[in-house]
Amino acid sequence: MGETLIKVEGMSKKFCRSLKKSLWYGMQDMGSELLGKRHGKDGVLREHEFWALKDIDFEVKRGECLGLIGHNGAGKTTLLRMLNGLIKPDQGRIEMHGRVGALIALGAGFNPILTGRENVYVNAAVLGMSKQHVDKKIDEIIDFAEIEDFIDAPVQTYSSGMNVRLGFAVSAILLEPDILFLDEVLAVGDLSFILKCLNAVRELTNNAAVVFVSHNMQQISNFCTRVMVMDHGRVLADNQDPSKGIDKYYGLIKNEQTSLELGKAEVLSVELIVNNRELEDEEPTIPYGAELDFRIRLHIKESSAGANLYVNVMDGARSVVITMPIIDAAGDLNLLPNGIVEIQLSMGAIELAAGKYSLNIALTDSANKEILANDFGLCPFRITAEKVYWSKLVRHVIPKKIDILTQTV
Repeated sequence: MGETLIKVEGMSKKFCRSLKKSLWYGMQDMGSELLGKRHGKDGVLREHEFWALKDIDFEVKRGECLGLIGHNGAGKTTLLRMLNGLIKPDQGRIEMHGRVGALIALGAGFNPILTGRENVYVNAAVLGMSKQHVDKKIDEIIDFAEIEDFIDAPVQTYSSGMNVRLGFAVSAILLEPDILFLDEVLAVGDLSFILKCLNAVRELTNNAAVVFVSHNMQQISNFCTRVMVMDHGRVLADNQDPSKGIDKYYGLIKNEQTSLELGKAEVLSVELIVNNRELEDEEPTIPYGAELDFRIRLHIKESSAGANLYVNVMDGARSVVITMPIIDAAGDLNLLPNGIVEIQLSMGAIELAAGKYSLNIALTDSANKEILANDFGLCPFRITAEKVYWSKLVRHVIPKKIDILTQTV
C-alpha cells in the first residue's frame, strides 16, 4: 500500500438546530477566531447544538477505496464536505496530500447558463489547468460522458443524469486526482454508465485514494478495499473486510412490521427452517446456500370461494427480490379453504446476496380478488456471504415442496 494521502485525527463538528441561535453563535465564533481562539475547543455544546461528527480518526492510503456506509443522517456527507474543505472542523485536524477531486452534489460547480463545454474549461481554469491541457482531454471527457449532442447546450437544460455524467468525467479524466470523493453520485444514470464509472473508480484506486459513499451494498462490496460504518456521527466499525462492515450496517437496520387489518384473514405465525432445523432467534443469520423452508400458519375467516396465498421475500429497502407463486400440481394457484391452515414451503438452497430480508404475505379471495390480508416485515432474517453479489431482477421461484400440514375448519 502507498503513502498516506488522507489523515484525520480527533475530528468533530457540531451544528445548531435553531437558525437564530446558529447566527448568534456564528458571530461569537468569528470574534473568537479574530482573537486567535479556536471555537469548539472545549467540547462543550451550547443550547440547541448537537454533534454531527464526534471524534473521527482514520487514514486512507494511496491504492485504497474507503466505503462510507450508514443510515441517512449518520454524518457521511458532512464528513465528505469537511474532507473537501467546504466545512471547517470544530475539533481535530485533517491532512490532505495531493490533488483532490470531488463529486458530492449533482452538477456542483457548474454554471447553469454556460454550455457543458464552457463549464469544462471554467472548472479547469479554477483548478489551475491550462487551456492547452483541456484541449487535449476535451474529446475524451465528451466521449466518456456520452453527451455529444448536448455538450454545446446550456447546462440548465441537462437532466440530473447528464449532470452526473459530465461531473464525473471532469473529476475522473480531466483532474486525474490523487484523492477522489464520491457521494451517491452513481445512484443516477443507466446501468451501462454506472458500470463505466465503477470501472473508472477501480482504475483510479490503483494510484489514488478514493472515499465512496453509497447505499448500494453491491457497489461497496465490489469496489471498496475497506468499509467504515457510521452511526449518529460516530464510527462504529472500520473493517478491512468489506463483507464484515456491510454485515455490521445491516445489523443497524430496524425491521418494522406492518399489517393491513381487514379482519377477513390473519397471518398467525411464520417459522423459519434452515437445513431441517427450526430457528427460534428473533432475527436469525443464515449462510448463503443453506436449505430454507418457511412454515406459515394462517386463519382464513371469510372467503367466498377459497383463498390464494402470495409469499414474497423483500430486501432491507422493502423491494421484492423473490416472489413465490403458491400453486398446485396442475400449475394453478393453490386454493386454501376457510379455517386455520398450516402450510410449509420448501425453497431449496437460498441464493440471496448478503443483507437483511423479511417476508411479505398476502391472501386474496380467489373469486373476486379482494385482499383478505397483507402483512409486511414478517420473519426478518439476515444472509451472510463473503461477497454482496450484483442484484438481479425479481426472481420467480416455484417452491420445491408445498405441504398443507394441518387444517381446522
